[in-house]
Amino acid sequence: MIEPANAGGVESPPGSSPARAPVRASVLIAVLVVSAFVMILNETILSVALRDLTVDLGISTTTVQWLTSGFLLTMAVIIPITGFLLERFTARQVFLASLTLFTLGTLVSGLAPGFGVLMAGRVVQACGTAVMLPLLMTSVMRLVPPEKRGATMGTISIVIAVAPAVGPTVGGAVLASLGWRWMFWIVLPLAVAALVMGAVWMRLDSETRKVPLDLLSVLLSAVGFGGVLYGLASVGESGGAEHAVAPWVPIVVGLASLGVFVARQLSLQRADRALLDLRPFRTRAFTVALVLSALLFMCLLGVGSIMLPLYLQTVLRTSTFVSGLAVLPGGLLLGLLGRPVGRLFDRFGARPLVIPGALALAVSLWLFTFLGAGSPLAAVIAIHILLMAGLGLMMTPLMTESLGALDGHLQSHGSAILATLQQVAGAFGTAVFVTVASLSTSDPSGAPDAGGLRTAFMVAGVIGVLAFVTSLFISRTARPAPPHPTPAADPVPTAGSAP
Repeated sequence: MIEPANAGGVESPPGSSPARAPVRASVLIAVLVVSAFVMILNETILSVALRDLTVDLGISTTTVQWLTSGFLLTMAVIIPITGFLLERFTARQVFLASLTLFTLGTLVSGLAPGFGVLMAGRVVQACGTAVMLPLLMTSVMRLVPPEKRGATMGTISIVIAVAPAVGPTVGGAVLASLGWRWMFWIVLPLAVAALVMGAVWMRLDSETRKVPLDLLSVLLSAVGFGGVLYGLASVGESGGAEHAVAPWVPIVVGLASLGVFVARQLSLQRADRALLDLRPFRTRAFTVALVLSALLFMCLLGVGSIMLPLYLQTVLRTSTFVSGLAVLPGGLLLGLLGRPVGRLFDRFGARPLVIPGALALAVSLWLFTFLGAGSPLAAVIAIHILLMAGLGLMMTPLMTESLGALDGHLQSHGSAILATLQQVAGAFGTAVFVTVASLSTSDPSGAPDAGGLRTAFMVAGVIGVLAFVTSLFISRTARPAPPHPTPAADPVPTAGSAP
């Protein structure tokens, strides 16, 4: 049964003018973007503090890595449930719950006396973060007319790109002068401000359905995505060293659980009761864009966030802060390209942008294979800028193309699928590249050296070529998006108005 709600509308206070609805929609999107930026910034800001945390908390490097891996693991478990959450609850309810969890987790982390409490705080943070990005993408598809979605989705790519790029740089500066706890104390007031803004401005109404929560699907999803990501994280942390439980065990268990999960969703979606509706995969444009997005995030996180800083610190012997600054120009370029590329998408479609972007991606990844111990830092920065330019041409069109091809009632599930695959692909890319670099090194300790990193970059180059080939399957003509009422054309009835 559908509860009384306008699909995709913006709540209008009594006496307000429908002409102001587009302005309110812009404010709502701005609130969502700021909130998502704060959350994603937190995802990477701690990465530079892991070495200090091992000393301060008296734990091993393998243990402290779980402050990052556990964060990603929690997100991979929660994100598949967001499709259900965005159908069952209003966007306002989901937003306030997300920011409340994130704020609470940030406070707990800042006060943590030891690793256990700090880990718990990170898990609570991740529960809030996991919901925000699908909420942001779904809200844009509901609020923005089809002809303007590219430019608006470009704003989302700024959040996705700039926050991870700025995170390590900000974290390095804070760590050098204040200490690791201040990484949470700085984020906390930003989170509180975003929560207050949302409580005041978040009046996005949405169509809700009393969909039952299938607990078996939740369990299968948690074991499936959690097992796969846990195994990949275990491989990536130690490059194939001995484990109490071999990494392939949780991966196999996870894949088996995902197989049962998929079969159950196919059965439940016949009655429109699936936890994560898989019907978006029937749409060719969505599937092609999804595969390309997975390859893109493997390179963005595996190469841009892990392999390149590793090369800078272990081969070129730069400091943590310098390595963070070295990748900053490319990250900022990726963010700056968001809206211009979005406008080009609105005018020309995805294909003229994605194919050159995939070509730049492949070329830059192969250029990384020529780097060595004597390579100038300027050359590394230049190649990284080319990599980020290629990703910038691909990211916004792929997100918009994939979700814009879906019917309105499938977009919340499509955004959950897209966000889940981004996390799993990033973890998979990290595990593959780090493992290849460790196995190919000549260092007896297994630490990646120039030769091992070159081999890993070659594997990344193959993925880049695969991405270029896949980009050729992007539709030549933009698929028209299904019609959706815009706030200006279909305002929500004000209180006391006739039905």
